[in-house]
Amino acid sequence: MDREHFYAIMNGEGTLDYELYLNTKALLSCQKDFHEFCNRDELQFQIVHQIEELWMKLIGYTLLDVDDYMAQENTNRVVTLMRRVHVALRLMTEQLALLETMSPKEYQEIRLKLGNGSGQESPGFRVILKMPPHLWETFRSSYLDKHGLTVEQIYNSGYTHGGAYVVAEALCEFDELFQRFRYVHYQLVERSIGTGAKSLKGRSVEMLREGQRVRFFPELWEIRSHMTDTWGASYGVVRDSIGGH
Repeated sequence: MDREHFYAIMNGEGTLDYELYLNTKALLSCQKDFHEFCNRDELQFQIVHQIEELWMKLIGYTLLDVDDYMAQENTNRVVTLMRRVHVALRLMTEQLALLETMSPKEYQEIRLKLGNGSGQESPGFRVILKMPPHLWETFRSSYLDKHGLTVEQIYNSGYTHGGAYVVAEALCEFDELFQRFRYVHYQLVERSIGTGAKSLKGRSVEMLREGQRVRFFPELWEIRSHMTDTWGASYGVVRDSIGGH
């Protein structure tokens, strides 16, 4: 095929209603010109990371709405919007597989074009990290304190599978999926450039490792261990075999 011919038409004219609404002329010009790529994998590298930023923008915007609806105790809207967040996080994680089609050598060529940039500088990533404490405060005040409830009660002694419980579980899933994204991203770094390289020693790799140990909503994870220990005290930590031996 005539590569130059297709290069010339890939961005479209930007004059049709669809193009105007989606601003495709600007959107498809956010990547380098085809002749400026250091290799043929750089386009996918740019697009994957740009799409990550768009997903995180949607997640951040949606979490602001979630916070509003939690304050109103509009549980149905909270659960629906949290599902949107969960789907976006899964898509973010799944699309990292595209970068596994790039060889380590090809990534090294792209890496030279990044300067000192890293994913830690992502505006979407940074804003998502700042939001969970605010979400937790709204959940605590609207679903717990307002009704005289505790996390232990909604999960165990006063368990009814009610609104507080389902919202708590939606927050838990958000936490879990974000940690899954961080884990897959870390694995991608290992696969692409390794984490034992001398040039990576120091804060960058440590930040990736530390991030995998952070929970957004620790109270929602700690209650599970507490419940299991409590039950174990009653049922016995080690129980008789169901086979009777």
